[in-house]
Amino acid sequence: MARGQISTETSAWLLQAKDFLDEARRLRPGPERNELRQTAKVLREIAKLEVASDAARELDRRRKGQSR
Repeated sequence: MARGQISTETSAWLLQAKDFLDEARRLRPGPERNELRQTAKVLREIAKLEVASDAARELDRRRKGQSR
């Protein structure tokens, strides 16, 4: 994906994180709610890493194409 371009796709990780947060909001404060919130936080981090990995892979592919 080019820099500055906004993705129209939503990561499956982010969708799953949203579901966990929605469920957490339905619960009363407590350990179960906190666990769901932490899980959503980890899923959001995975989504960020996935985007960074895809960007690095694309950059590497372009560099290999230019060196030929």
